[in-house]
Formats: sequence, structure tokens, C-alpha cells
Amino acid sequence: MRRWLRQHRYALLVAVRRLVTQPFSSLANILVIGLSLAVPIIAASVLVSAQPIASEIPVSPELTLFLDPSTSNSDAVSLAETLRNKRSDAILDTRLITREQALQSLKANPSWSEALAVLPDNPLPDAIIVTLRDSPDLALHANELAQEWRNLPQVDSVQLDSDWVRRLEAILGFIKIGLGMLAIGVALVVLATVFNTVRMQALTQREEIGVARLVGATESFVRRPFLYLGALTGIVASVTAIGLAALALQPINTALARLASQYGAQFSLHLPDPLSLSMSVALVAILAALSARWSVTRNTRF
Repeated sequence: MRRWLRQHRYALLVAVRRLVTQPFSSLANILVIGLSLAVPIIAASVLVSAQPIASEIPVSPELTLFLDPSTSNSDAVSLAETLRNKRSDAILDTRLITREQALQSLKANPSWSEALAVLPDNPLPDAIIVTLRDSPDLALHANELAQEWRNLPQVDSVQLDSDWVRRLEAILGFIKIGLGMLAIGVALVVLATVFNTVRMQALTQREEIGVARLVGATESFVRRPFLYLGALTGIVASVTAIGLAALALQPINTALARLASQYGAQFSLHLPDPLSLSMSVALVAILAALSARWSVTRNTRF
């Protein structure tokens, strides 16, 4: 056991020495891999920051019926009751929001209060919000009801409020696919960069490897420093990528905060959780070590 640990300690020290003795080459490789890895980390930050927003928004369809301005308050109340009683099997609840209530709600928002103050009268219509019951064909059923209620004489327009949530979920699904393809591309960059680095090291130390074999060094002993070299390059590049991504998110969050404040909201991007980042670092180190093994096997056959 001590011999095994001593051999690995020796291989690790050799790998560190090779990194330090060629600082320009090592730094260039680390920056190439680090910049490549920073892109999917930022994309993952967008994904993990947007997912909670989509998950917290109720996706149960709500239909909003905007009534004709000429509809009286009593007719609006009667229509809400009629809808609930007529389609009680499909409707969970109906809620009437009068134009006065809608105006007061908007005035409470600083983003709208100044604009509404200059209007001579209330431009908002009465609205009935209909919450539907869960069903296997919920989306299809909601579209059918919306089409039916658009033909009512008191109804000016019907809006399916959950449509934009479903679009957001579709966008997030598209980002996931794009992130997966991006990760594959970055993995190829890591493999190619480490492969070329180890290849150059093996060719540079061709005579040293030949002498080591003549004195009885095993193939494992010869390859082990190169494997550590690849793994160390991957680890340092991954940590560098996380730092670059964190720095890049600062100006992005500043711009997002300025944009979100215009809508009275708060939103910022944050890095994935430490466990995910640690697993990513370990995965990159494994890929780099495998690439190093492949390279040293191909380029030390002499």
C-alpha cells in the first residue's frame, strides 16, 4: 500500500512540475478549456435561475373574460354565476374583478400609477377570471371553452392566462437541449486540448520514457504522470471557468436588475449549486484523464 501511494505521489509531483516548468503553454491550455467551460456554466445559470419561476407559476389554465364596457355590474355578476352553474363540472371557481378594483390594483404599482394619473377616466373593463378543474385534456378543454365564450354578447375578448407559462416551459426545454449539445461540444474541446498537450509532452520526453523502460519501468509507471497532468489541467481549468462565469454574471445581473426594476420585479442569475459544480469539475477531470491516457498510449509506442 505504501509503495502504491508513493508511486502516485511521485506521479502527481511530476505532473505539477511539468505544469510549472512550462507556464505559458499550461496557462494557454487552461484558458482555452476554461473559456470553453464558462459558456455552458453561464447557460446552466440561466436555466437554474429560470426554472423556479416556471415551477412556482400555476399552470392550471385560468380563462379571463374581458366584458364589453357597456355591461353593467349586475349583468357581470349574473354572467359569472351563470357560467359557474352551467359548467360546474369543468369550472372550479369564478371571480369577478370590477374595473374599479383593477384600476386600484394598477395604481398600487409605481410603474403604472403615474401613467394612469393623467387619464381622464377608467379605461379598464370588468373581467371574470375562471379557474378550471384538472382533467386529462385540460389544455384542449380550456381552448374549447374559450372559443365558446368568445361568442357571448357580453364578452369582448377571452384570454387563456396559462399560454405564456407553457411557452416558457417550452423555451426552457429548448435551452436544456441546447445546453446538452453545448456540453458535448465543450467535452470535445477538452478532449482535443488535453490530447494535444499530452502528445507534445510525450514527444518532448521521448528519450526519458525510453530510458525509463530500459531500466524496467512499467507502462503504468510511464503513463501515470501524464494522467495526473490531464486531470490537473481539467481541474484547474474548471475552477478557472467557474471564476470567469461568476465574474461574467455580475454585469449581467446589474443589467437584469435595471431591466426588472422597470417592471416592478426582481430577478438575478446565480451559479448552479456547489454539488453540481463539484460534480462538473470531477467529470471534466475524468474526461481529461481519459484523453491523456488515450494520447500517451498512442504517442509512446516506440
